[in-house]
Amino acid sequence: MRATVFTKTLRDNRRSLIGWTAGTTLAAAMYASFYPQMATGGAESVQNFPEAMREAFHLDDLTSAAGYLQSSVFGLILPLLALFYGAATGARATAGDEESGTLDLLLAHPVTRTRLILQRFGALTAGACGIAAAVWIAMLGIRESADLTSISPLEFLAQCLNLALLAVAFGALAMGIGAATGRRALVFAATAGIGILTYAAHTFAGRLGAEWAAYFSPFHYYIGGEPLKHGIQWGDAGVLAAASAALVVAGTYRFNHRDLNA
Repeated sequence: MRATVFTKTLRDNRRSLIGWTAGTTLAAAMYASFYPQMATGGAESVQNFPEAMREAFHLDDLTSAAGYLQSSVFGLILPLLALFYGAATGARATAGDEESGTLDLLLAHPVTRTRLILQRFGALTAGACGIAAAVWIAMLGIRESADLTSISPLEFLAQCLNLALLAVAFGALAMGIGAATGRRALVFAATAGIGILTYAAHTFAGRLGAEWAAYFSPFHYYIGGEPLKHGIQWGDAGVLAAASAALVVAGTYRFNHRDLNA
């Protein structure tokens, strides 16, 4: 093939990637721009919420820019979008071709199974980084008008880096499941289900007296270190990156040893 698997994957998925980027960026900018209204009147309305809900979703710090963004934009909306981007993109990586019957044709070219997975994973990672970069630029664009100047560009960058790593982690999980099963619907459902369960573990573990459970959740490493307040958390970023690598390696091993015609 004249084009590498990496570049061909990006080219074939360019429309969906543009859609994910535009949708995620617009959602981030729109909800972040509500901060001035929330800072002036939102704190009082939050007091009407149950205490358990306020603690679980960190709603007691809505008057600060970092507190508001961590509880809503970067704490709820964007991580769920990252989860579904990773699940959808990872599910197509090999399982999509296998279900459609085009995987054998693809592997008939001089491309190994390992190269296929690694370059598809590279394209998924590039897409996640592109989405995160667009969100970062959008945050810088509205930073002054939305009264978000208490958060530095580097702190925004730190949170957006973790956003990309979160999307990559769930994409790696979806690719691993897809490589093992070859069933795209199962891959998406399993990845989304695991994502929702781990989000619940991160959010409610403390309330249930099971703080240890949060350490098994990628969302803990995504936002638990509060990058919007403390900047880049290298340890947390390293855990997300290492988990992604382990999932891809496991998926590649299974893919190389599975009979695709069974």
